[in-house]
Amino acid sequence: MPSRDIVEAFAKRLENGKFVEAIEQYYTPDAATYENNAAPMVGRDKLVAKERGVLAAFKEVKAVRVGPSLIEGDHVATRWTFSFTNAEGVTRTLDEIAWQTWQGDQLIEERFYYDPKQMGR
Repeated sequence: MPSRDIVEAFAKRLENGKFVEAIEQYYTPDAATYENNAAPMVGRDKLVAKERGVLAAFKEVKAVRVGPSLIEGDHVATRWTFSFTNAEGVTRTLDEIAWQTWQGDQLIEERFYYDPKQMGR
């Protein structure tokens, strides 16, 4: 079960734009992430590479936590708003729920739930 301090530190990393660093510090080597109901991406190194690719595709990415993270045992739920600004200055916003499973103070699994149509608006 993660401590409240660890969950808050993880969230602050994201809010400060330290997405890659958050993965490197808080995910287990064999962590898996799921985008909605898609097949998982497994392995911290793959997750870091994917995140670097996402960040490289945009001029700016911002994360804002909406409300508190809810912790129940090994599970954490957080609502996020992500803003992605492209090279032309167009910003798209994504409202998402992250459902996490922790082993102690490290993430072993994270599922992202959102409507992909949001990015086309």
